[in-house]
Amino acid sequence: MSSNSNAVANGLAGAGGGIVAQIITYPLQTVNTRQQTERIDKKKKQPHSPSKRSSSGTLLQIFQVVRSEGWGGLYSGLRPSLLGTAASQGIYYYFYQVFKNKAEAIAAERKAKGLGDGTVGMFSWLVVAAVAGSLNVLLTIPIWVLVTRMQTQTQAERKIIEGKKQALLREASESSSIDSTLQEKLAELDSIKPRPYGTLQAAREVFTEAGITGFWKGIIPTLIMVCNPSIQFMIYESLLKNLRAKRSADKQGFKNVTALEVFLLGALAKLGATVSTYPLLVVKSRLQAKQEIGGTNMLRYTGTVDAIVKMIRYEGLTGFYKGMSTKIVQSVFAASVLFMIKEELIKAYMVLADKSKKLLIKLNN
Repeated sequence: MSSNSNAVANGLAGAGGGIVAQIITYPLQTVNTRQQTERIDKKKKQPHSPSKRSSSGTLLQIFQVVRSEGWGGLYSGLRPSLLGTAASQGIYYYFYQVFKNKAEAIAAERKAKGLGDGTVGMFSWLVVAAVAGSLNVLLTIPIWVLVTRMQTQTQAERKIIEGKKQALLREASESSSIDSTLQEKLAELDSIKPRPYGTLQAAREVFTEAGITGFWKGIIPTLIMVCNPSIQFMIYESLLKNLRAKRSADKQGFKNVTALEVFLLGALAKLGATVSTYPLLVVKSRLQAKQEIGGTNMLRYTGTVDAIVKMIRYEGLTGFYKGMSTKIVQSVFAASVLFMIKEELIKAYMVLADKSKKLLIKLNN
């Protein structure tokens, strides 16, 4: 298989694997995004705040979403998310394979000159993954801004409703009277059931708030987070390389790297990457979500530095790890499924390409 067709095969296989993994784990992703964007000022007591939901278990939160919003609440933003996954995985794996081929060619040239053993080192894998990841981020972040908005829409609406109720109660306490009109207004607010909105509505809202640049909110932490797939693929490629070398030494051959083994290697690689870069993911999600989720200005952010400073000041370092256990389960499982399906699709592509090549040879003869 040529280097170009190799890159295309990896791009298509990555997109296919990413879509399947996204559909399977999307409810966990929705809950995790809400956990990340929930903000509580530790210096203030909030005994009646709905933010207490963030301390409950992931499964309980899933049931709460289904009960209050229906199954659609768990899949809010799924359509643009699938588009984003296909685009992200396709773009990433395509450029990753292109730069990987170049790195391997350079390593082979160096070996021919008597420099090195012809293999690509860890640092080179890191650079290859980082360049591919940066291109992916710049091209696809607008999609993920919309997905985050759609996943956290009901959170923001609840905060807005809660703010209106508190304003009415303050107004009543200042006038020292609670009349029937106030009770009717409070009842009307209580009757409002926040619902997720569509992609176009989310896009209009982002554009109205910040113009075209609003679609690149959180670009700084997202670009820094390029190290996540870089670390992930560095670990994955190193483990896979060692496994193949061991199989080759045992004369068992490449084919003995099974789908289950690829699944486990993908899980280990993603686990290491997720733990090390999670705080950046929290900052990114908070910048991309509606700032009404923060309630007061103390918990609303104007940029990356402002978000980091306020999170440290009002929530402490634990704020950077909200929902991490959910993310580990979701991302590790998704990555494992993605790697497994990707490798199987590539094998299927190679088999089909080989059969097509043989068929063309027969026809030409």
